[in-house]
Amino acid sequence: MKKLQLIIILLVIILLPVSSQKSIDALYLKNGSIIYGKLVEISENQYKMQTSDGSQFIYPLSDVEKYVKESPVFAGRKTEGFGFGLEAGFLVGAQNSNYDAPFSFNILGSYAVKTKYIVSLGSGVEFIGVPFSPVFLELKYLLKEKKTTPFFFARSGALIHLGGDDDGDNYNNNYDKKNFKGGFSAALGTGVSWAKEDIEPYLSFAYRYAATSYEQRNYNEEDATYKNSYNRLEIKFGFRF
Repeated sequence: MKKLQLIIILLVIILLPVSSQKSIDALYLKNGSIIYGKLVEISENQYKMQTSDGSQFIYPLSDVEKYVKESPVFAGRKTEGFGFGLEAGFLVGAQNSNYDAPFSFNILGSYAVKTKYIVSLGSGVEFIGVPFSPVFLELKYLLKEKKTTPFFFARSGALIHLGGDDDGDNYNNNYDKKNFKGGFSAALGTGVSWAKEDIEPYLSFAYRYAATSYEQRNYNEEDATYKNSYNRLEIKFGFRF
């Protein structure tokens, strides 16, 4: 439980600065124009502004109505189109396993449909004792089209073992080589996303099921298959671009 609390605290610490909106300088001119950028210099008779393309402009004080700091205007979520995402987290849970919180990292290619529906195909690496590569299809549903919205998602696929056989712990005097296999994997969960400009940070919590197996020669010189299943709480923090 203490480890779970520590993970949640770390994720929140990472999330707070990322999700906060950066302010932008705005110069309101008397002719009705608004200049957005960075205020480089202000003197008694002029303002010097640097725009997003790096250009600098000088405006006489007599032409300026006011200077303020503003938050960028939210233009809305992507309604249609491709994107990609990066996410990382842990599979937390008390099981008969030597791996209390296996690490997980994924890369996702996605396509948004009518803003609220996001279909993704993903893969990555997970360390459940030995490294596995998940290959999955995910469907995400956003409850709202606003900047901040909760979402639900379902994910299904398979785990593929990375690397060769493992020598094991040498308890078997005859032959203790382990031939690891992958298996079925699925997740069902919820989370919250924060859309801002060209990036969408999100935090998700899910029930995660994963199955793996390995073949090993036993004391009778016979090859036996041993199966493992994991029922975990999946906690992940990610970005969608």
